[in-house]
Parts: sequence; structure tokens; C-alpha cells
Amino acid sequence: MKSLLSGSVFIIFSFNGLSQTKFPVQWRAELVRKDSNTVVFTLKSAMELGKNVFYILNAGEKIKVNSVQRIQDSVFFTMPVFESSFKSKINSDGSLQGVWKKGTSGETQAWPFFAFPNQPYRFKLSAGNAKNNISGRWDVTITRANGTLRKAVAEFLQKGNYLTGTFLTPSGDYRYLDGIVTGDSLKLSTFDGAHAYTFYAKIENAKNISSGVFYSGINGKETWTARKDPFVKTPEQDEATQLQEGESKLNFTFNDLEDRPVSINDERYKNKVVIIQIMGSWCPNCLDETKFLSEYYNKNKSRGVEVIALAYEYSTDKERSKKSLKKFQQLFNVQYPMLLTGATSSDDLKTEKTLPQLTPIRSFPTTIILDKKGNVKDISGTFYGPGTGKYFDDYKKEFNATIDRLLNEK
Repeated sequence: MKSLLSGSVFIIFSFNGLSQTKFPVQWRAELVRKDSNTVVFTLKSAMELGKNVFYILNAGEKIKVNSVQRIQDSVFFTMPVFESSFKSKINSDGSLQGVWKKGTSGETQAWPFFAFPNQPYRFKLSAGNAKNNISGRWDVTITRANGTLRKAVAEFLQKGNYLTGTFLTPSGDYRYLDGIVTGDSLKLSTFDGAHAYTFYAKIENAKNISSGVFYSGINGKETWTARKDPFVKTPEQDEATQLQEGESKLNFTFNDLEDRPVSINDERYKNKVVIIQIMGSWCPNCLDETKFLSEYYNKNKSRGVEVIALAYEYSTDKERSKKSLKKFQQLFNVQYPMLLTGATSSDDLKTEKTLPQLTPIRSFPTTIILDKKGNVKDISGTFYGPGTGKYFDDYKKEFNATIDRLLNEK
């Protein structure tokens, strides 16, 4: 899947003659898809250390945006992670209009962008107050565009009309969703610089949701239904990544971001428990995992733990990939090596080209844990991040227990 940043996305405003005190406190922002449906999110401004800063708000997430440039009536801001940037015009009423550009494995996407000042709501209560409270765990069935089904679990928390939550899939989560229940309708959205998602549905009653639509990215569309089930388990991956028959160890050498070769066979990794992070700088769930692993590594490296990130980027353009990965590295002060595999995330042969000891890599991130003898002891293609609450706590407990057990082995 593919899972910000409880931590950060940076934008700075340089106002060139426009009084900072007149800058709107909050905007209701919209990104317009190819089918004219929108993804809405909240932009908020603040004054910190004499400078205007922005925050992108998604439920419990505050993404700090701390470097933006204004030239005459144009405003430019670039997310510090992902290939994601805005170019807009500021109007006399304080509104913004322009374009959001997003890098992909193909052509760069260009989405129309609007931001309307002093609109404190994300969605209007167009049908009045909520008729039902849908807090709890839901068994979700999503129908792809081709008619096939995929399973997920939704966790919702409703307080009055305000609704937050997330969806958990076999590979990861949809991070922080923010919205409302109005009448018998559910409305949720999120934007983090990469994810741009909107969910709509009809709430039949407190136990059934129907007529759901999931708008994903610039033109993705799926339908969904849900049934409340407090005991439903998160769905498992089909054909999860594992070792090839007869294999027990990995064997690789790739260059880091300074073009220095790093091998799993280097002295640094001998008699250490090693965590291999299969990731990409385009992946929000990888961002959440990088934040977690960076903090974990800094606290535990003295115990004999090492981490190596293996990056599968949008293209084979080395400089483009380095630039994107260095944003991750700097944002979370990553002290472990981040290596360029040279294979793209969309390459069907990426596993054979880079880690032939494994069956195909199915999801990003995928985490591989090696014992002190270099043997692969655990492979997980599922990561549930901080937007999932209890699921993230459970993930950390299991991860810590696995590492502690391997560290205690002779």
C-alpha cells in the first residue's frame, strides 16, 4: 500500500509588501480530479518566530509547512517530502488558485488547486445533524473498477457530527481521514502531499453502510460497503513475500546517497540484528515507518541493532531518486544507510533484479528482520502507522518483542 507525517511538510511565505497580519487564519482547500470531484483539506496559518507557517490538518495529524515563496501575486510552496509542489495566485480576497503538481512513475500530474479563506468547515452539514453514530470497527468490502473484490477494515470515531478514522488493508492503512456525518451521509477526506483521497457513503443504520464511493488520486474510483463487526480481523495478504525455497539469507550490495557501496556482508552488520526496510520516497506509509525506525534506531543502535533502507523509486534516474530520498533522510534525521536499488517500484522484475532470494515484493513498505547470524527470521508486508491508533501500538509491541528476542539469542 501506499501509506505524513505526524510530523512535517514544510512551506515558507515571503510576503513582499502584503501585511502578514492580514493573512487569513484558515482556508478550505480543494484539489480537483479529472472527473471534477474534489479532495478537500484544511490549511491553517500561524505566526512562529516572526514568520508565517502553515499547517495541513487531517484529524489528529498536523503537517507543518514552513517554506513558501511569494513573488508579486504568485505563491509557490513545495512539500519537503514527496515530489509534490504548489504554484498559485493570491487574490484580493485572500483566496488561492493555481495548480498542485505531483510526480509519478509516468507523467507529472497537474491538479487544479483552490483555497477559500475563513471557511472553518471541511464539509458542510448539508443534510443536518447525524442520524446515527458509526463509531467502531467495520468489515469493509471494496469493489475495484474491474469488478473484483478486496477486503479492508475501517475504524471510525464519531463525536456528534465530526468523524475521523482510517481504513486498514492487507498492506497498510489510509492514514488520517477527517470529515463528518450529516443526516445519513458519511464524508471523509485526506491530503498529505501524496495521498489525495475522498470517501462518501450512505449510512443505512448503525450497523450497515452502503453506496460507498472511494475517490483515489487523480482518477481512481472504487465502490464500497461495510457491516459493523467489532470482532472482524484485518485482512491478510495474498501470496505474501517470503524466502525462496532453499534460501536463508539475503545477499546484496547497493550504493548509498553518497554513492558509497554498502553490503549486507559488511563488518558493520556481523553479529547484529538487522532490519531491512523495503521502501520508496513516494510512499506515505513508508514515511510513517521511516519516522518510527529512525527514532527506534537512534535509541537502540547501542544494543546491537542496525537498519538498512532499500529504496525502489519512481524512475531509474539516480539524481531524481537521491533528491527525493534526501528529503526523507533530512526530515527524520535518518542515521542508517538509505540505498538505491536501481529498480523502480513498478518494475515487475524488481525482486529478481535486487533480492532474488525472495519471492516477489508485494507491498511497500515491507520489513525483513535478520538474526545475528544473518538468517531471515521475519518478513512483514503489512505496516499500520500512527493514524491507526491501537493497531500501531500493537505493531510496535510485536516489533519490539521480536527484536528483543533476537538480541537475546546467543
